[in-house]
Parts: sequence; C-alpha cells; structure tokens
Amino acid sequence: MGNRPEELARAVRSALDQEHVDIEVVLVGNGVDPVADRGAEPPFDDARVKTVALPKNVGIPAGRNRGVEASSGDIVLFLDDDGWYRSTRLGTYLRDRFSADPELGVVSFRVRDPEGGPGERRHVPRLRAGDPERSSAVTTFLGGACAMRRAAYDLGGGLPEDFFYAHEETDLAWQILNAGYHIAYDASAVMYHPAVLPTRHDMFYRYNARNRVWLARRNLPWLLALTYLTVWVGMTVLRERSPKALKPWFKGFAEGWRKPAGPRRPITWRTAWRMTRTGRPPVI
Repeated sequence: MGNRPEELARAVRSALDQEHVDIEVVLVGNGVDPVADRGAEPPFDDARVKTVALPKNVGIPAGRNRGVEASSGDIVLFLDDDGWYRSTRLGTYLRDRFSADPELGVVSFRVRDPEGGPGERRHVPRLRAGDPERSSAVTTFLGGACAMRRAAYDLGGGLPEDFFYAHEETDLAWQILNAGYHIAYDASAVMYHPAVLPTRHDMFYRYNARNRVWLARRNLPWLLALTYLTVWVGMTVLRERSPKALKPWFKGFAEGWRKPAGPRRPITWRTAWRMTRTGRPPVI
C-alpha cells in the first residue's frame, strides 16, 4: 500500500536473492504505484521485477489474485511487504518439494519473529500449535507465508475477492483439498515477520465473523456448516467476552447471513473425512 518503502525493498531483495532457481517478482500496489519514483533504484530496477498498480485498495485476496494473473511461474509465493526470507535456498527447497510430490498443493511456512520471540500460535495452522518447529499435514495455510502449485490455485478458483480480508486462505485451502491435493506446514521453510496482532485492524472483528459465515455457506455441507458456525459462536463468546469485541463480531456474523456469500461449492464428505484424519475436522 506504499507506506513501507524500506520494508518493501527488503522483501524484494530477499526474493531476488534466491539461488539456482528462476525467480519472478510481481509487486501489487493496492491503490498505489508500488515503487512510485524508485523504479530506477535497486532492487526495483531488476528486469525480473514487474509492477501492477491498482486504482484503489481492492483488498488482500483480490490484490493477490491480480498478482497471480500477472505471473507466469508454476509455483506461486505470496509475501507481504513487511516480511522477508533470510535463506537464499528457500526457492530451490520449495522447487524440489513440489517436484517430488505431485499431489502437494500448498506449503505453509514457519513464521519467525526477527526479534527472537516465541512467535504466535495463529501462525501454525493447526489445532496443536504449541510446537512451531514440528512439520505436519494441515487443512489451511498462511496467506502471506506460503507457496502453492499454480495448478492447485487454478483448480481451487483463486482467492475469494469479496472477503477483502480474513479467512480467504481457508476458503481456497478447502477447495484445493477438495480437488485432491494436500497441504503441508513445513517448519523448514521460514519467513520472517514482525510480531503484530491482527486486532490492530479496525475491521478485524466484523470481517472475521462475516467471512466465517461466508466460508461455511460457500464450502460446507449444510449440516457441517451449521455445526461449524455454532461452535465458533460459542468459542468467540468464551474467548472475547468484551462487548467492544463482541458487538462488531455479531454485527459481522449477521451480515454474513444477510449478504450473498458467492458461489456455493460444498466440499465432499470424503474431503471432510480427510480433514478430520489430518487433525482438523471442518467444524472448528
């Protein structure tokens, strides 16, 4: 969004520094020119860098979709402007992982705090998140810290653009699983990112609730959808308790039922069982 120019340069350099692998960087500016007057400066002057300037902020999923459309690689990585890679061999590691396993759809990275902190549980996309150094099969991924097979992205239908922010990765993940691919959390694939809370965004509670309803309405058989949403209402009330958080959350929850959720593509019961065996049934 043009408000972190130095961090953006660091992120781009970390991608371009990958060794022994073909790299293409697409910078998407959500309502801005992503490099502005710095196009002739390193690292933005690299021929491998292209820019996409969107006329307005269309949200995270739509912005990432525009980036994928402008790319040509078989493997797509999403990286926010305040994240970066320290290893210059991450690209070759991922290339080899996807080459060795044609059914691997997505790799979710380990997110490390550059200050050496313990990291956040929400960055480990599974229920048992206490050990971020343990790799495992998972049923979703981190949107800004992942790599995915372009073919899996296409079969999954891309990210749901109406979501704007929150749960768009899970919507795509469930469709990728339904297409027959699997998703891995790989602790050896590392992205660095400052430790920040998602609640810093004003729309966090509203969009979190609205999109969770849309997620269920779009992707789950109705029995699972109603169970899933009932569980999350109970968990949210127990976790938050504060009226300051619960008021916008329930406003978003109502909005999720009132407004169109987009095309309905319920996963099969077989996929739901695969998710359950993976450790996260689609009711929580």
